[in-house]
Amino acid sequence: MNNEALNGLFRPNGVAVIGASNAVGKIGYSVIEALKNGKYEGNIFPINLKEPEIQGIKAYKSILDLKGQVDLAVITVPAKFVPNSVEECGQAGVKGVSVITSGFGEVGDHETENKLVETCRKYGMRMLGPNIIGSLSNSDKLNASFATTLPLPGNGALISQSGALLIALDAGTYLRGVGFDKLFSLGNMADVDFA
Repeated sequence: MNNEALNGLFRPNGVAVIGASNAVGKIGYSVIEALKNGKYEGNIFPINLKEPEIQGIKAYKSILDLKGQVDLAVITVPAKFVPNSVEECGQAGVKGVSVITSGFGEVGDHETENKLVETCRKYGMRMLGPNIIGSLSNSDKLNASFATTLPLPGNGALISQSGALLIALDAGTYLRGVGFDKLFSLGNMADVDFA
């Protein structure tokens, strides 16, 4: 296991959002908004083929424009574009990818999901997902998800396969007064799993 790559997933110095959007309601919009609202202190790099700026942040056409600057890439593009996005992340030296996009093993497409893992291994990257909510960390001011807020601060970490459960528990931290430092969504667990 490549611990440095895991640190890239969970404690990134720079985050790219592939599929970042200015359209309210799109996942790529929500992830950028969550990173901003969580007051993430690292660099945020929106990736969008057409827009020069996403929510007031300079956008880039490709992750390849950012070689060596991104630890974590959050992927929100449609499933058919994910394999190429993961390949380009590897070429750009990204340490970890968080694939929010669904449409893989959970709907029977194990072949494409396995190819994503092969690509990650080829480049020494680690992958959360696919089919996840994302990751949240109070101590890193990181909300790389489409959950609206970081959880109430605490000392524990919660790892959930279910995104719906993670969203409910995130909101529940405030209702019940039970905090967490980190919440991680694992989804299909194609690479990173509970162990």
